[in-house]
Amino acid sequence: MKLLLLALAALLLLSQLTPGDTQKCWNLRGRCRHRCSRKERVYVYCTNSKMCCVKPKYQPKGRPWPF
Repeated sequence: MKLLLLALAALLLLSQLTPGDTQKCWNLRGRCRHRCSRKERVYVYCTNSKMCCVKPKYQPKGRPWPF
């Protein structure tokens, strides 16, 4: 019984650690997500209407268009 509970706990932990495959964006430097982490910023949007989360060091300096 203890072995069964240990196996279930391990499977639950492993399912939480593997986030799955996310679509890449911004020259393969960003990831398409619904929410960005604290260390990421949104610069563009993906084709699937999610945000392209990119670390600030990979984003270009300045505006994306000259207005």
